[in-house]
Amino acid sequence: MDWNRVEGNWKQVKGKIKEQWGKLTDDDLDVIDGKRDQLEGKIQERYGYAKDQATKDVDDWYGRQTW
Repeated sequence: MDWNRVEGNWKQVKGKIKEQWGKLTDDDLDVIDGKRDQLEGKIQERYGYAKDQATKDVDDWYGRQTW
């Protein structure tokens, strides 16, 4: 499965994203709009993570999802 599924179902996925990364605001999620690079950037910004850590966290989260 590729990231297109997340982009295509962003409205439904936003809740799962907020469960995982509660520091992301609704405004952040609206700006991200399903774009992986935007998500990673906001995670870096809100949590102070390095890019590698944000990428790993998104990979781990994505791998745990049951679509």
